[in-house]
Amino acid sequence: MSSTFFVGKNILVTGGSGFVGSHFVEKLVAVGANVTVPYRNKKKAEKNLKHVLTKIELVEGNLYDTEFCQNITNGKDIVCHLAADVGGIHYNVAHPGTIFKENLSAFMNILEAARKNNVKRFLTVSSACVYSKECTIPTPEAEGFKDVPEQNNEGYGWAKRMEEFLSSAYAKEFGMKIAIVRPSNMYGPRDNFEPEKAHVIPNILTRIMEGEGTLTVFGTGKPTRAFLYVEDFCDGAMAAIEHACDGDPINIGSDEEISIKAVVELLCKHTGKAPKVMFDTTKPDGHMRRASDITKAKAKLYFTPKISIEEGIKKTVAWYKEEMNNGSC
Repeated sequence: MSSTFFVGKNILVTGGSGFVGSHFVEKLVAVGANVTVPYRNKKKAEKNLKHVLTKIELVEGNLYDTEFCQNITNGKDIVCHLAADVGGIHYNVAHPGTIFKENLSAFMNILEAARKNNVKRFLTVSSACVYSKECTIPTPEAEGFKDVPEQNNEGYGWAKRMEEFLSSAYAKEFGMKIAIVRPSNMYGPRDNFEPEKAHVIPNILTRIMEGEGTLTVFGTGKPTRAFLYVEDFCDGAMAAIEHACDGDPINIGSDEEISIKAVVELLCKHTGKAPKVMFDTTKPDGHMRRASDITKAKAKLYFTPKISIEEGIKKTVAWYKEEMNNGSC
């Protein structure tokens, strides 16, 4: 990624007040972009974007409103769609229809508005949830539409597949320059810590910090994941906007696999807590392995993740403790 590509460009970041989006906005501001962020929750936006509030434009509105989407994409050089409705495994299993409808509706509105306003470049943030349960590990991009998405994430997986299809179709039909990235297992500061929607790292971290004497973890603890620190994802996505707006999906992930059991041990180590850990083998493990093949990202984007899982967990725990001291967690 060059140091000048984003300088002076007018960029819209949907979902820019959320976990991933707020880090992405900070990165864009740091390299000289003019950033606009739509929001529905002002308190959340001001909290997550507090370090750049004076350097960005916040606009209140709803992405389900087509007129609002038309207005906020007008005059933009780049639109980055990071807004998403997703949660942990329990939320995803219980709400497949809601997840599919809300993700795809917002995406269709913002993509069509960008087309009508002749936006030069568009970033579609997909997900490794497009892959099937039987996918090859590490998973290559070519398997994105093979079989069906894993059942526990079917609503989100199908929505992201359709977002990818529409992106490629709009690039083909209308000549739009669209980058498609598939992140996997992201974590870090500002993640979603709500019990119903939290992924594995924030879920377990919260429970450890709240002092659970016996920490019960769903599954066997044996499944492995290649977790991606949020700032590494931002670097990869920005590189994709610059170098790969060709409608060709690219995995943005880590090639460092770790078991859930080992993740729990790292969280205990860096929180300084020592709960009794129990694995509930009557509950599902999900994928036994999940790791994306990032060969294409390395070749096309010159992308390699910089933050190890231990360093990332250490950073996340430090942030969480600071938020607790400030009364925010």
